[in-house]
Amino acid sequence: MKIEALKKRLDRDRPMTSVTLRMPDDVIGDLKRVAPLLGFSGYQPLIRAYIGQGLRKDLELLTNDRISALVASLKRHGVSEEVIEEALAETIHRQT
Repeated sequence: MKIEALKKRLDRDRPMTSVTLRMPDDVIGDLKRVAPLLGFSGYQPLIRAYIGQGLRKDLELLTNDRISALVASLKRHGVSEEVIEEALAETIHRQT
């Protein structure tokens, strides 16, 4: 990730948007139990941390120059966008 983008992500005063997310009660209970043990003030900051970790990993994978070059080559060889997206999704799921 570029330095300027990283600096923006570390800014605690970034604009926030509320999101409604339905999750099983037992998962919320586990998050509430684990959050203070990991040093978080509550379960919502823990959820944000989990999402941020996964997002950074996926962004790095998808912005990798070699991946971009491969995708472009596959498109030139007639591989459909749908097949490429499915392959990328499978790759991402295998790495998690």
